[in-house]
Amino acid sequence: MAATGVVARDVIQAWGRILAGYRPNLSVEITKECPLQCPGCYAYGDSHLGGDVTLRGLSDFRGQELIERFMALIDGHRPLHVSIVGGEPLVRYRELGVILPQLAARGIHTQLVTSAVRPIPVEWAQLERLQIVVSIDGLQPEHDARRTPATYDRILKHIVGHQITVHCTVTRQQARQEGYLEQFLRMWQDNPHTRLIWVSLYTPQRGEISAERLTSTDRARVIADLRRLRLQIPKLQMLDGMLNVYARPPQSPEDCVFAQTTTCVSSDFERRIMPCQFGGDPDCNNCGCIASAGLEAIGRHRLKGGLQVGRIFYASLHVGRAVSRLRSNGTRDGLRAAEERSSA
Repeated sequence: MAATGVVARDVIQAWGRILAGYRPNLSVEITKECPLQCPGCYAYGDSHLGGDVTLRGLSDFRGQELIERFMALIDGHRPLHVSIVGGEPLVRYRELGVILPQLAARGIHTQLVTSAVRPIPVEWAQLERLQIVVSIDGLQPEHDARRTPATYDRILKHIVGHQITVHCTVTRQQARQEGYLEQFLRMWQDNPHTRLIWVSLYTPQRGEISAERLTSTDRARVIADLRRLRLQIPKLQMLDGMLNVYARPPQSPEDCVFAQTTTCVSSDFERRIMPCQFGGDPDCNNCGCIASAGLEAIGRHRLKGGLQVGRIFYASLHVGRAVSRLRSNGTRDGLRAAEERSSA
């Protein structure tokens, strides 16, 4: 019951932020740098930022300038939840050592997504509202082949002292090995440093033909396996509503609660990643994003009387956009008036 109360409180807070004209979620590529070259990584795809520039070609920051610009971004967007991604965020671990305590002090829920390629500072384990998500691509042989130098040996050493969320994105190579997913889940269930396990399905770009892309049969098999295994593996946080979303994803970014409530910003802290964190032209019919599934499951929930939460959300979003336009116009009018007074 306590957990249900926390979720309800978070939903109400997010609803208030939407009505005020803000998006409650912010996702930031804190750096363009990453020592890994993982097959299928959407962040370094040619179309991720719209096609005119790639992440590696974008500018980014370090040191005090990074800290100040990041916190200015927080001040401007006023998020309830921040996802820090990359690149590899731990490339900027010194700056994060300053940023993360400030976010915690403000009561902001923060999710740091990393490969654990380097040690995770042990003092971060004491920070409130910080969730460290470690991306792990299957069992050790396959993972190490894809993610060197962020090998299993490094991950197992670098997560000591933390309670991490293991995140695995299932690809076609994994889906077609009988019992593979169950073996992976049971191994991380038994690791004392695992708090939760999340599973996403590989999300392709529209028209993509790749070794990672799941077929409809692959997706159905993985979803069925997760429905069975979620009852056997306590750390596997994949609610039935989320799996229903995997089976029937939102058809477009306009229909996706996550896309509509999350501002995604790249490493120069100015360029927006559109239409969602994948950028480019994601194939929504084959979306397997766990963030999208989680929020969409809430949106599809029916209140007493049969009204879907999503109906309320989209009505609120319409109001919030109007409020945002009024705020923007008011700011411009104020600046114009100040300029006129100055010139006089």
